[in-house]
Amino acid sequence: MRKKSVTVAKTAGFCYGVKRAVGMAYDAVGKYRRIYTYGSLIHNRNVVSDLEARGVEVIDSLDGVTDSDAVIIRSHGVGPQVYEELDRLGATIIDATCPNVKRIHELAAECAARGEYVLVAGDKSHPEVQGILAYAEKNCSVFGDSEELEELLRKNCENYKKGVAILSQTTYNIELWEECVHKAMLHEGVKVYNTVCNATTLRQTEAQKLSQSCDTMIIIGGRNSSNTAKLYDICSKNVRCYLIEDASELMDIDFSHSGSVGISAGASTPAYIIEEVQKTMTDIISNDEEFNFEKAIEQTFKKIYTGKRVSGVVTAVNSTEVIVDIGTKHTGYIPVSELSNDPNAKPSDIVKVGDEIEVIVTKLNDVDGIATLSKKQIDAQKGYEEIKKAFEAGEVLEGTVTNVIKGGVIVVSNGVRVFVPASQTGVKQGESLDSILKTNVRFKIIELNEQRKRAVGSIRKVASEERAVKRAQFFETAEVGQVVTGEVKSITDYGVFVDVGGVDGLIRKSDLTWARIKHPSDVVSVGDKIEVTIKDIDKETGKVSLIYKKQSDNPWEIFKNGYTVGQVVDVKIVSITNFGAFAQIIPGIDGLIHISQIANQRVNNVADFLTVGQTVQAKITEINPETKRVSLSIRELLSDEAKKAESSDEE
Repeated sequence: MRKKSVTVAKTAGFCYGVKRAVGMAYDAVGKYRRIYTYGSLIHNRNVVSDLEARGVEVIDSLDGVTDSDAVIIRSHGVGPQVYEELDRLGATIIDATCPNVKRIHELAAECAARGEYVLVAGDKSHPEVQGILAYAEKNCSVFGDSEELEELLRKNCENYKKGVAILSQTTYNIELWEECVHKAMLHEGVKVYNTVCNATTLRQTEAQKLSQSCDTMIIIGGRNSSNTAKLYDICSKNVRCYLIEDASELMDIDFSHSGSVGISAGASTPAYIIEEVQKTMTDIISNDEEFNFEKAIEQTFKKIYTGKRVSGVVTAVNSTEVIVDIGTKHTGYIPVSELSNDPNAKPSDIVKVGDEIEVIVTKLNDVDGIATLSKKQIDAQKGYEEIKKAFEAGEVLEGTVTNVIKGGVIVVSNGVRVFVPASQTGVKQGESLDSILKTNVRFKIIELNEQRKRAVGSIRKVASEERAVKRAQFFETAEVGQVVTGEVKSITDYGVFVDVGGVDGLIRKSDLTWARIKHPSDVVSVGDKIEVTIKDIDKETGKVSLIYKKQSDNPWEIFKNGYTVGQVVDVKIVSITNFGAFAQIIPGIDGLIHISQIANQRVNNVADFLTVGQTVQAKITEINPETKRVSLSIRELLSDEAKKAESSDEE
């Protein structure tokens, strides 16, 4: 039996910048009336809690700070505006910013001053990144990986003739950084400054190597620590990995199948916590090495084999696999591809540590003590039974469209992949099936192959049946004059079709609006939700007529309330005929200026006096509400002016 071991990485724990910041904080204790840190000094709750117990309070705002207080600038650094505000308040500044971060601040300011656009690799919500951006002012952006960098470079290399500068958060992932540098080198006018901290590079490199030579990795650090999270991500690619904040969390982890354990820690983890974890871990695996007769007997007689269904408890979940204790000498692994039929699902969304699940053994390696498992196959077996029951009962199922393939789509329901032909999706011919990708749909099984365990479904069938029910309900309850809400489904030259609940009603062009329009699309668009009034219902033919225009908007009602015979109005010429001209008084109401009412002289050609689009003054001489006609006269205004002139001459 291989002897178990615990190995601690040499670079684990405090880096120079963190050690310096913590030392400055402890040195300041008792020297000032009040001591604050602007934000958490470092991302480690144990250190922050100990400092708080000694009177060092964490603040997120400078409100209340006075000239007798001291404020510690944390190791992540801050923007220049914070220093300016502290100077204004007269507070003592204890600057614990990491020297490496200070250097990045200077670089960002210098690059921005030269007119270069600054791109920062890192997490935009991290305080260190926010501080860097403050020195670059407005000419800056943040990217998380090489793909985001490529997109930013395409946009900004052309816009910024003075060049682009690329910096990074000190704790940025070194593997991602190398990818980003490679991308940047493909663009002209780009300068790359390698600002990943050397301590970060060494720590990540050593943790990666250690994770490749042991069975289990323990990463110690605050869960809100960026560099700790990156260590966990790097090591998780190689081995089972657990992120803990202190030794107490080790008690919740099963190390019975761990031969060798590696330990690394984030830059904010104190040495005493690392030592405590190392000691506790050593005690745990030492106890595990003690022979347990009952357990050995149980594992000897509990046989597993390829194809066997077994139950187990989830002990770890990461982005690539799930680790399951199946109660034998084997360590069970579920690859992410065998976890679910949904390619978009994350492992953490499907299972959690402590869950008891049923799996199928797909592969055994007795030499290494590894059992490869599948939850997807179990779910498919159970789900197929549900699918079969639904098919026999004609029930409606629900699922998610996960893939668009040749000839249709795949819908996952109860862990089973169901093929829905394009003709059964309900998507109109010529339109893209991508429109329903990743959406939840309701469907029925229309074909089942029990031998091959294949199912064919129809979304359209369910939609058609549900529409038929709605249609019947509509004709039972709908009445002429009733106001209903519908959705615009299509637009033609002569009107608009609106779905009012299983029925497509028609709004004719004349019932759409009181105003003159060239096309119904000037008023509504496909997909609009609108209120309409039922104009007519023919239950025999199933035809429904609708009205969209409101009586309150009737231009004749507006005209009657605001205009009278004898009133002088400004009108706009809208058309010319051989007997006169039509002029718009208000939208929807036109009046006729007869040829005899255009001038004080004989008019042979209306176009000699008026043009379409021209605005003129005219008097309303007649209003006929029954025939909806209005007569206008320009001539009467000219006569009125002449009379005034004659009256003035006589005086």
